[in-house]
Amino acid sequence: MNEISELQRTATQVRRDILRMVHLNASGHPGGSLGCADFLTALYFKFMKHDAGTFTMDGKGRDLFFLSNGHISPVFYSVLARCGYFPVSELGTFRSLGSRLQGHPTTEKMLPGVRVSSGSLGQGLSVAVGAALSKKLNNDTQLVYILTGDGEIQEGQIWEAALFAVAHKVDNLIATVDYNGKQIDGPTDEVIPLGDIKAKWESFGWTVLEMDGNDMANILETIPKAQSETGKGKPVVIIMKTEMGMGVDFMMGTHKWHGVAPNDEQLEIALAHLEETLGDY
Repeated sequence: MNEISELQRTATQVRRDILRMVHLNASGHPGGSLGCADFLTALYFKFMKHDAGTFTMDGKGRDLFFLSNGHISPVFYSVLARCGYFPVSELGTFRSLGSRLQGHPTTEKMLPGVRVSSGSLGQGLSVAVGAALSKKLNNDTQLVYILTGDGEIQEGQIWEAALFAVAHKVDNLIATVDYNGKQIDGPTDEVIPLGDIKAKWESFGWTVLEMDGNDMANILETIPKAQSETGKGKPVVIIMKTEMGMGVDFMMGTHKWHGVAPNDEQLEIALAHLEETLGDY
């Protein structure tokens, strides 16, 4: 089996995990999670320098990842578990009282793989910029990655951080914007139109790449390009086009599955779209 096929198999299992997690407590955000499954699978299983067995909060000598749009925690938890940060069986505790796997990632219970509480939209890029600056000050040559949502970049703090990163030449940072065109209240074009996102980031001084976040081959081409642009005095951002609800036909093409869990019948139909590849928890 070639590398692309293997990563696709893992992403398919991640999607199964997502659906089962949000169904369990009839709560969670499947839409964006399903859309980002390919990207996070490739990032953690192919590109990032990390080690689940030696996780530390400071992340010295390791690449760091921050999830800014913390409501898509199901995909983050699944990828972390499948990478060995904690038992896959723990996915079955998602959103349960006292669980380490809360609806938004938290650091209270020290869940391995999570370095910052997130979910208050707009804050993650600031955190990532700070972490990247810390690495520079400590002569740590590893990279910092951050994922934000397209609705999230309607927040002003994102653009303050974007300006700061350019002003301080934070060139060990790769940001990715999940550009699915949908948010909780509807299409982004109907809530607050985003305009030409690429032109906006370029005008702020970032190096900008574009990527199909649901095409594994394109992901494997684009992330190395982004990595090659680091160290050149400018931060890097990838505008990642995805489909909310990707992999489940009745969840695609609509914002309605942003934060709605499938019922028993819908779960059965959805799982039928996705072959079990690594074993369900």
